[in-house]
Amino acid sequence: MRILWFILIFISLTTHGNAHGPDSCNHEGGLCRVGNCIPGEYLVSYCFEPIILCCKSLSLTTIKS
Repeated sequence: MRILWFILIFISLTTHGNAHGPDSCNHEGGLCRVGNCIPGEYLVSYCFEPIILCCKSLSLTTIKS
């Protein structure tokens, strides 16, 4: 019975919300971060919603605009 709960929790975590995972984040040029993006980065998506964020650096053109 414990293995069944483990499987259900695992499936729930892997299919939760619109989380795309670290591969998708890296493909978009971002990094997975826990909690908050650091200054100079913005939220692109989620690696594992809602705790691990996919953050991407602000480009120099965005900062100058």
